[in-house]
Amino acid sequence: MRAEFHPEAGMGSGGRYGLTRTSVLGLVPLKSEVQASFSLRKKFDLRAVHTLMYVHYGQSSPEIDGLRIPQNGYKSVSAGVIRLQASLKDRLWMYGGGLGISESNETFFSPRPHIWGGAARMHILGLQTQLMYGSILLYNQKLMVVPVFGINKRFNKNWRATAILPFTASVRYNANKWLNMEAISGLNGYSSGFKLAAPATPELERMNRQNYRHVKAGLAVNAHLLSVFNISLEAGVTTFRSLKDIGETGLVLERYRPATAPYVGASLRYLTSRSKLSSKFTRRMGIGDSGLNW
Repeated sequence: MRAEFHPEAGMGSGGRYGLTRTSVLGLVPLKSEVQASFSLRKKFDLRAVHTLMYVHYGQSSPEIDGLRIPQNGYKSVSAGVIRLQASLKDRLWMYGGGLGISESNETFFSPRPHIWGGAARMHILGLQTQLMYGSILLYNQKLMVVPVFGINKRFNKNWRATAILPFTASVRYNANKWLNMEAISGLNGYSSGFKLAAPATPELERMNRQNYRHVKAGLAVNAHLLSVFNISLEAGVTTFRSLKDIGETGLVLERYRPATAPYVGASLRYLTSRSKLSSKFTRRMGIGDSGLNW
């Protein structure tokens, strides 16, 4: 569970913009298996496969000049599958895909769909360094191909750098087994639909959408409690911010540039799994002991 608060800041066109966000993410192990095969070319292959399902619910409540627009904010719901595959022949791969919807809480019958799928190759360069590269095919109002590059580098017992670009990056310092601190950066935002009506002519009500994004940089403190709980407190600034109101035909009706502003965040993670592979996988992703952007 995660919550973030971004206080109101000025916009280039006048007025002020603020944001409150809450979300819940669940990862559920589905299947772990080991497969052996022998090809016609008399080549032996051993393959290990681990499959996870994720479910995510988010709520975004933007405020413009002290008023929530739309009044009850936006919601998003998504689900998908992540698969980790290791074999003697194909080495290490990660696959994933998912779908979801987003819309304002005042609009229950006009959801905005989003779909993604992708694959990444992983290279293990010794015990201290792992690399990942691949691409994601994404549809959210338009079709996009996003290249992805990741690195996980451990410098010594206490210091580690992790990045999944262009989405998030962090440098972590492990003070001890139950406490770590990290510097975080990430790309984030939301995109959803809402209703817009001319005050004098409500019959002209039309579906529109609001797109927002920012780059954030901050510091987080993560503490393990009772071996299964992780509490994270985070603070920093958001910059390179963009807010657009887009009409039903795709025309940009309003374009804003909210000023750089501070933010604070907190998260609570409950980590338990009978699968040792699943537990190690979630920790490698930074979900178990890190405030990485999710």
